[in-house]
Amino acid sequence: MIAYEFYYLAIIPFVLVIVFMAFFNLDKLMWFVVFSTPLSLNLEELDIGGIGMYLPTEPLMFGIMILFFLKLIHSPTLDMKIITHPVTLAIFINLVWIFITSMTSEMPVVSFKFLLARLWFVVCFYFIAIQLFKITSNYKIYLWAYLIPLSFVVIYSFIRLAGYGFQEKPAHWVMQPFFKDHTSYGAILAMYFPFLFLFTGKSYPNYYKICSVLLIGIFSVGLIFSYTRAAWVSLIAAFILFLIYKYRVKFKVLLIVGVLGVIMLLFSWNSIIMSLERNNQDSSNNLSEHVESISNVSTDASNLERLNRWSSAWRMFKERPFFGWGPGTYVFQYAPFQLSNEATIISTNAGENGNAHSEYIGPLAESGVIGSLSIILIIVLVYYRGSLLYHKLPKGELKNVVLATLLGLLTYVVHGLMNNYLDTDKASVPFWGFIALIVAIDIYHNKSLDSKT
Repeated sequence: MIAYEFYYLAIIPFVLVIVFMAFFNLDKLMWFVVFSTPLSLNLEELDIGGIGMYLPTEPLMFGIMILFFLKLIHSPTLDMKIITHPVTLAIFINLVWIFITSMTSEMPVVSFKFLLARLWFVVCFYFIAIQLFKITSNYKIYLWAYLIPLSFVVIYSFIRLAGYGFQEKPAHWVMQPFFKDHTSYGAILAMYFPFLFLFTGKSYPNYYKICSVLLIGIFSVGLIFSYTRAAWVSLIAAFILFLIYKYRVKFKVLLIVGVLGVIMLLFSWNSIIMSLERNNQDSSNNLSEHVESISNVSTDASNLERLNRWSSAWRMFKERPFFGWGPGTYVFQYAPFQLSNEATIISTNAGENGNAHSEYIGPLAESGVIGSLSIILIIVLVYYRGSLLYHKLPKGELKNVVLATLLGLLTYVVHGLMNNYLDTDKASVPFWGFIALIVAIDIYHNKSLDSKT
């Protein structure tokens, strides 16, 4: 075959190994997929592209999903505790509504492709991951399988950025081809910070602590020089949540503070808007100036474009409030809803610079009000069950794991206000995996809570 220049056939032994693992060592195949995720490449962005698929991860996830469904058909052995768990039911609602709105979609092919991708993410890293997390120690394999290759990406990006004098503009793309841009890169780094601090705890061996301290330093440098403002904000939010859990602040107190905050915001709205409009600090190489640019909604092109995308999504929602335009279709449909006075220097009619820039506003335009509420319902139930779990578990490793998972998830929940990446393997693997970890601990490792619910 080499003589006839059929070089692609050299992957046959690799494919045979993958097939063998899928049937006889599925857990090892799952760890391989997790390890490959930070290093996966998007075909659409390569010269051989044209297909929006990440290699080698998504074809493997698709194959694992097919095997999962075939196994269910042959012998339905999925634990009913998983099926009836509140978080699982919320995920079912989300998937069913995506299916319904795919049938009513303006572009059904795009929408069903979106549904298929969501299915293989959820099957692999929620349903199968829960069963893997029955063995408690597997959470360590899952986390380190992602952390190790991600650290290589951080070092690679840092070295490339150093060649450009650590300037802000090159920081937007030096992580390519592994990450599309600096915002997704920063979001994923933020998600894993709580676990790095977790592994410095007393219950872990010294080599865990040494590696974690080293990675905290590497990831901190990576996050700072990613110039991703949303990721910085998300870590601050995670730290506040940490204090809330640590000092056991009651929900009643949080509710009162929240209501008072909303009232103060309403009374101060005009002055806040005037203050924001006076801020003309754009993105900058200077970190303090870059932080200041977070609230610039008068001249910062990135902030203004985000507002433009949100406004377009809102107008799309108002036209089709119930079924939306179809999952995954925003990028193809939003152009007519842009207003000329809201367009920026980076605006486009083809959506090259991302989509709706929100995990909550995007579904509002694509799947209507139920689509957006179903995502919010998943998050609310995860934090409701996770909070019960954290407070019921005795002091020890599992309690700390639940806390770190909730904090890591919060970084993405906050980041999701300003960006959306759950259509990519980079974000979906940790997002659904973290949720699976909380549900697995809730079902299999928390007898005291089971007896009360």
